[in-house]
Amino acid sequence: MKTTAAVLWEPGGKWEVEDVELDPPGPGEVLVELAASGLCHSDEHLVTGDLPAALPMVGGHEGAGRVIEVGPGVTEVAVGDPVVMTFLPSCGRCSYCVRGYTSLCDDGAGATLGPQLDGTYRFHARGEDIGQMCLLGTFAKHTVAPVKSVVKIDEGFPLDLAALVGCGVTTGFGSAVRTADLRAGDTAVVIGIGGIGANAVQGAKAAGCRHVVAVDPVEFKRDKALELGATHAAASIDEAWGIVSELTRGQLAEAAILTTGIAEGDDLQPALQLVGKKGRVVVTALGKAEQEVASLSLLELTLYEKQIRGALFGSSNGQHDVPRLLEMHNLGMLKLRELITREYTLEQVNEGYEDMRAGRNIRGLIRF
Repeated sequence: MKTTAAVLWEPGGKWEVEDVELDPPGPGEVLVELAASGLCHSDEHLVTGDLPAALPMVGGHEGAGRVIEVGPGVTEVAVGDPVVMTFLPSCGRCSYCVRGYTSLCDDGAGATLGPQLDGTYRFHARGEDIGQMCLLGTFAKHTVAPVKSVVKIDEGFPLDLAALVGCGVTTGFGSAVRTADLRAGDTAVVIGIGGIGANAVQGAKAAGCRHVVAVDPVEFKRDKALELGATHAAASIDEAWGIVSELTRGQLAEAAILTTGIAEGDDLQPALQLVGKKGRVVVTALGKAEQEVASLSLLELTLYEKQIRGALFGSSNGQHDVPRLLEMHNLGMLKLRELITREYTLEQVNEGYEDMRAGRNIRGLIRF
């Protein structure tokens, strides 16, 4: 079939919206008609080259829509089902999945490389095969994806809001409640209030933290963090340290969650200084592939038993956590509509990323 998609043809280029050919779903795959797709920073990493990938590629990995065709052997969903597309597949059978670490499923190992799980391509244009960001490619009106990457949701839930839970909400929320293991009465610091950090704030609040300090140089984002549950906001880590030290009488935070646009090696030591004994620094932000050097005090790490933890998808389990988060929204325990700063058409995808780079958006949303 023919559909329309935003394709990145070369590093540093613009997303080009054009007609493409889309193959039908193969075994274990589904064809989805998209309702909405979030504009996540990870797709920007494709443009800058910070995230290694084989181009050309259809962007987008945070979306929701309806199944309009199923491939051979698919029984988990049926035609007409509303689904959220998660950017990491979970097979349910590999060593990591059976231990509950579905964000580390073996099938997700090459998710950003381009082809589908069988090594072939579903999108084609200009005589070339085109890959799909995280096996999804949600910057398209239609896409084919593994059934392992979709989560069936309740009928009637707004699909534009459900799209956000495919990546940003679950990643940020999980970074706080799962990876950081925040608990009632803790103090948390969230560094960087974008689509991920905003939801780390919500996760810290839901976990029962008595203090949630949001750090961002952009005033609009600090104000938004306060709206989403932060108790305090700071423009810099130095300012945040003074706030946290006073609030905790010098004991500092239980966790600092790094959700900046890109993680740098020099970020670790300032984050470590925000947490006290047994404190955790959670690195959710993606670093550059070539970044292999980080600055931190090993003595401080040992003497105070501090920890550094990586977080992929917020250490979440998509099949369990996506429906749970949507239920929390229905109960008034999680804000979703408030995350959307502006909506765009597919043709405005580059404008959306300009707004993100300028710090004008918490989350931009493409509505089909």
